[in-house]
Amino acid sequence: MKTFDYVIVGAGSAGCVVAERLSADGRATVLVLEAGGSDRNFWIRMPLGYARCFTDPEVNWNYQPDPDPGLGGRVNHWPRGRVLGGSSSINALVWMRGHPTDFDDWRAAGNAGWSYDDVLPAFRALEDNRAGADQWRATGGPVPIADMSRTVHPLTRRFLDAGAELGLPRNPDFNGAGQEGVGVYQQNIANGRRVSAADAFLKPALRRRNVEVLTHAVATHIVVEAGRAVGVEFLHGGERRIARARREIVLSAGSIASPQLLQLSGIGPGDLLARHGIPVVADNPHVGDNLQDHQSVNYAWRANVPTLNRLLRSWWGKAFIGARYVLTRSGPLAMSVNQGGGFLRSDPSLTRPNLQIYFQANSAIPPRPGGSAMREIDPWPGFAMGVSNCRPKSRGTIGIAATDPLQAPRITVNALSHPDDQAELVAGVRFLRRMAATRALSPFIAEEMRPGSSVQTDEQLLADIRARAGTVFHPVSTCRMAPDRRDGVVSPRLAVHGLSGLRIADASVFPSIISGNTNAATMMIGWKAADMILEDNR
Repeated sequence: MKTFDYVIVGAGSAGCVVAERLSADGRATVLVLEAGGSDRNFWIRMPLGYARCFTDPEVNWNYQPDPDPGLGGRVNHWPRGRVLGGSSSINALVWMRGHPTDFDDWRAAGNAGWSYDDVLPAFRALEDNRAGADQWRATGGPVPIADMSRTVHPLTRRFLDAGAELGLPRNPDFNGAGQEGVGVYQQNIANGRRVSAADAFLKPALRRRNVEVLTHAVATHIVVEAGRAVGVEFLHGGERRIARARREIVLSAGSIASPQLLQLSGIGPGDLLARHGIPVVADNPHVGDNLQDHQSVNYAWRANVPTLNRLLRSWWGKAFIGARYVLTRSGPLAMSVNQGGGFLRSDPSLTRPNLQIYFQANSAIPPRPGGSAMREIDPWPGFAMGVSNCRPKSRGTIGIAATDPLQAPRITVNALSHPDDQAELVAGVRFLRRMAATRALSPFIAEEMRPGSSVQTDEQLLADIRARAGTVFHPVSTCRMAPDRRDGVVSPRLAVHGLSGLRIADASVFPSIISGNTNAATMMIGWKAADMILEDNR
């Protein structure tokens, strides 16, 4: 295979951004290797269609972590995008940057250039905020950010009233002046259609002759010669091939596949590599370590007014909202299930929010053990509220289970293993019940269905959390950024410690998890990575 200036592994949230920006001058040649296939899929385009993508092996890796003691020994379902656009093609579309101090924490850990002031220009450059520009937000960028406040379900507005009743400020923009409060989630949607990283970045890049994308290409090994990464070995069409890079290789395979590929290439914990007979190229115990994720639990109430359950469950309701979407690109199918939400402090003495809440104008039966990972809409009118802790302290690991690159790695989450995470979620579910008891929401509630009024003590609440909580699909930090290889995998320039010619640009490099949904910050990583690569290769 021919040689390119840059080879990018993964056409996900960050990889698409890197590909577009590195190819923008029309001269540097760029190859993107994507393990998945095309994103020409109706369920990807339709915002609420991500429910159909939740377990679809055509677009989803469908990872299964180890049974987790912190979750009662249950096995969670971990969807990850296996398609152009990566997880930005199958996620719930909430556009959230994170709290400004999250990035200041990155800088305080020694990562120069990653404070909020440093990353704000990249966030602004990404966005076309349909609400208009201000000192925090911008217009004209490739990712449209829609304000959904006019189209949410009436119960969502009651949720906002309930938050205000409990002293939470109304927040029209969680990515603006402050994060605390309740509001309607902004979403990366335009004209009723999802705008993924592939839509915003990769497809414009493919109009140039210097960009190639190879789908169904599974990277199996990074070729290292004399301490420099020079190529990527991959499987395509049943053949083993190698793509070589003159300048750099950019690993954007995500928080699960990036550490897996490094370990398969001899870059990772020496003892793990030795167990699998892999020659050590660079011994780094942090590759696959420091796994962080948000865990959430939903509470469900039976309502005495109609909710989206009726439309999403009945044949006539599906026909109605389906026809509305096809004809007008509007209605429930044109937005995320998470319509409203917010950020709050479980303890007033805290300096920043430590809990995120979500509101859904529908409710669904949790997945049954051994059954489908899909949720089934409840047969009665219902709505749900969920809560997750913003900066969990529990840590997990990702490590190869075999030398076969087609075998999924072992994922050990260790959810809720830190007592602070347990205490925060107990405080969080108590707050959800306070929301339900407000004058704004209580008139519309017939009864609490899950977990039910019999669950009251802290011990009972925690037991219920362990029995029903699960990932919010935000795994990060498995190749974390740190100025010294003794503390991380990549430098603040995103270069892999101990090697040249290899960088990582995806959520795996987060030094620590952010407060909120991770897709926007992952695109920001891609934007800044491209800046650094272009600067260093001039």
